[in-house]
Amino acid sequence: MPQGTTLPTQTPSRFDEGSMPMDPPYNMDAECAVLGACMHEADIIDAVRPILGDDAFYRPAHETIWRALLAQRREDKPTDPIVLTELLRQQGDLQRVGGPAYVSQLANVPYGTRSAEHHAEIVRAKADLRRLVTSAVRTLQRAQEPGADPEAIRSEIEAEVRAERERALASGQGRLFRFATDGWSFVKESGADVEPLWGTREKTLWASGESLMIVGAPGVGKTTLAHQVIFARLGLQETVLEMPVAPSRRVLYLAMDRPQQIAKAMARRVFPTDEKILRERLMVWEGPLPAALDKEPDLLADLAAAHQADTIVIDSLKDAVSTMVDDSLAVAFHNARMRAIRNGVQIMELHHQRKATADAPRSQRPSLDQVYGSTWFTSGAGSVLFVSGRAGDPAVTLHHLKTSTGEVGPLDVTHDHVRGTTTVDPTKDPAVLLRNAPNGLTARDLATVLIGGGDPERADIEKARRHLSRLVDGGLATKADGIAGGAGGGQQARYYASARHLTAVG
Repeated sequence: MPQGTTLPTQTPSRFDEGSMPMDPPYNMDAECAVLGACMHEADIIDAVRPILGDDAFYRPAHETIWRALLAQRREDKPTDPIVLTELLRQQGDLQRVGGPAYVSQLANVPYGTRSAEHHAEIVRAKADLRRLVTSAVRTLQRAQEPGADPEAIRSEIEAEVRAERERALASGQGRLFRFATDGWSFVKESGADVEPLWGTREKTLWASGESLMIVGAPGVGKTTLAHQVIFARLGLQETVLEMPVAPSRRVLYLAMDRPQQIAKAMARRVFPTDEKILRERLMVWEGPLPAALDKEPDLLADLAAAHQADTIVIDSLKDAVSTMVDDSLAVAFHNARMRAIRNGVQIMELHHQRKATADAPRSQRPSLDQVYGSTWFTSGAGSVLFVSGRAGDPAVTLHHLKTSTGEVGPLDVTHDHVRGTTTVDPTKDPAVLLRNAPNGLTARDLATVLIGGGDPERADIEKARRHLSRLVDGGLATKADGIAGGAGGGQQARYYASARHLTAVG
């Protein structure tokens, strides 16, 4: 039927907020086709309901009929025009929707049921356009009011756009199907088998699709370490801490915490030959964001899209959220983090530890509860690195508190503050230690060295045993099994550097 000609003229109450500059968008044929199909086959209601969402029909009579159809379907009752007419009569709505003749007219619309979902998509799209038109009219009216404030109007527009986006995601096909995938694709194609961004498959410091958080007190070199990873992502170096780093297309650096100091720190690593790469592949945002990430969960993904970046560095986390101690805001930030990751963006976050633990000894192993703020910040991170030491000290210790695969370290590392580089202390490398031990090492021996002396705990010994087992698996060590304990006591398994390893490094 031609648009707006064969049906009674009715003005929907939801457009009473001001005159429309033109006829609002709608497609009466599509509305009639959807309702008619639902009368013929009740199962179609289940298919079109997630598409339509709320308030999708332009004509109020159609909205009333649709709600009657939903009521019948919920109770598993017939939806044919005879039953539906009786229900509308009982509710006192029959004459308001056009009487029995109009209900029968809808049921006889000459469209099959196979196109119902496509027709529902048309109805939903027109409803979304009407919302936008209504918003535009309100904006025009506000702008013409005496003393109108442009900034206030702009803020209201941005709030309405965000609300509309959330509404669209929370209803219709977007909510139920947009991010759903079948099990095989999820397991085989969702990044579970991809190479890490930093590290190896066995020892991953930064996994693809998971955020990396680098934590430490001011002055211990977490920014120095992060900059090396960024420059490796840009292709200006291949490894950091002797572990490979995968390349990136473009990095967006959110320099919210002291941008000038960040620039000075980066300058140590920049040479004239790097100009082309830095101009094309590194973007830096200086100062505060337009809004806190816990307030605008899409902002992080939008920033990445606007700058065509596949990597975002948040420096630092405290400047990106409203407060660090509120659990609900931490969860909201994690939603922002995951929305960006879902769009293929890799995220690195620089963060601080609790002040009360800033003076702890380097060798003392920190824990996740020493990270400042709500526990949900670290719970949502894929990998957490903790740099312990004193401010300005070139020698610090890197602890891997949360892992994606095998744990890395603890590593004693040295910062070169002039060149902006970080190197691993070779005296704490298990392979080097084993090579320099002619009588071999037990797991306890290695654990004692790695923790800096003292009596190692059971967890330290088990970690050392895993280090030695990986050397055996890699052909760099051999294992002599121990003897079980008895009256005279037992002997621990002892590991020796393999002949191949000694030859290779000799």
